[in-house]
Amino acid sequence: MSTSSPTAEPRRDPAWTLPCPRAPPGGFAPRLPRPSLRGRRGGGEEPRINAAVALPLCLVSGSGGGAGGGPHVPGAPAGRAEPCWAEPGRAEPGGLKRTPLDALHRARGGRMVPFAGWSLPVQYGRGHLESHLHTRSHCSLFDVSHMLQGTLTLLTNERGGIVDDLIVTNTAEEHLYVVSNAGCADKDLAIMKGRAAELRAAGSDVHLEVSDNALLALQGPSMVQVLQAGLSDDLAKLSFMTSITTTVFGVPGCRVTRCGYTGEDGVEISVPAGQAVELAERLLGVPEVWPAGLAARDSLRLEAGLCLYGNDIDETTTPAEAGLMWTLGKRRRAAMDFPGAAIIMAQAKEKPKRRRVGLTSVGPPVRPHAVILDPEGRPVGTVTSGCPSPSLGKNIAMGYVEAAHSRPGTALAVEVRKKQHPALVTKMPFVPTHYYVAK
Repeated sequence: MSTSSPTAEPRRDPAWTLPCPRAPPGGFAPRLPRPSLRGRRGGGEEPRINAAVALPLCLVSGSGGGAGGGPHVPGAPAGRAEPCWAEPGRAEPGGLKRTPLDALHRARGGRMVPFAGWSLPVQYGRGHLESHLHTRSHCSLFDVSHMLQGTLTLLTNERGGIVDDLIVTNTAEEHLYVVSNAGCADKDLAIMKGRAAELRAAGSDVHLEVSDNALLALQGPSMVQVLQAGLSDDLAKLSFMTSITTTVFGVPGCRVTRCGYTGEDGVEISVPAGQAVELAERLLGVPEVWPAGLAARDSLRLEAGLCLYGNDIDETTTPAEAGLMWTLGKRRRAAMDFPGAAIIMAQAKEKPKRRRVGLTSVGPPVRPHAVILDPEGRPVGTVTSGCPSPSLGKNIAMGYVEAAHSRPGTALAVEVRKKQHPALVTKMPFVPTHYYVAK
């Protein structure tokens, strides 16, 4: 739910044309009587594929949370998040976890791969290219039972690095739902547990919960016509990054959030695990809706200019370098009450020495770790994500370069299989995004 800029970012995925509401970095809102959080997106790779998944976590934060709070707490005691779907009998040989939709994926021909500790479909019978383009023109259903919803914020360390990019939703039920990356779930939960314990010791009513819901992402321009048929609520009133709790096609207790990781208009539906297959089958019964896997999700998010944690951002990357300073609200900037604040704010003022950029190139596709070179052949950066763009018919990539070479239109080169190929710094998103705002 992580991203490129306010114009390119929606959540994750997570990672991200319309401004989104700002939550305090860390996601704690002291005014809330009982906020709640959950977890999302993560890193991993199938051959030649980068993609994001997440583990559902839920943080419930109570009244009196403290203005300087939030999960931005370094050195929290060690802890381990218990995966929601790891109950006895649900893990595959080798310890891979399964989502509630595992049998559905296999029945529909999903090609299952190990991914960040989970067994997930990388693609279905029609293949990656067709699936990607179908999402752009119609709509697709993704199993993202490792994700949730909200606005993008960052969990930082004392060095100014990004521990994780989180999605935080301030719900009408006075809970905060927080989305963390699957690969970061253990360390994130440890930090949150540590901070929650500190707040309780100070007299606040704060606790953590782990969600057992599944999460379905319905993404694409046909989403409204498909989903509206199963809702009594009017989707025209639901703006990007807002959510409602409602009944969806007869399944009560669903949280529908207008967001996603594809750049298209879409929703994520948090559904009770026991009824996830029922709802997925109902949606997939509409000819307009195809199932989609990790491969399409990765190429869609890269076209939208959205970051993948572990590739495009990590604990060695600062918000200023990543172009994510817009996630820090005015109050937090002024208070400087989060880990790494001095380093991050100094970089924002003095400008970072390297910056995250988009690249287009000719020749073979560019993959992570490829060297970026200036016109004289001197290394000036590294690619963090790359793939052929199904929508544009050319190679796109994301990476970090020395600040002097970060301006859009700058001619560079990328090294692929020991050969140099022309590349151009390109403004992101590569493909226009279509986030919806209610009129």
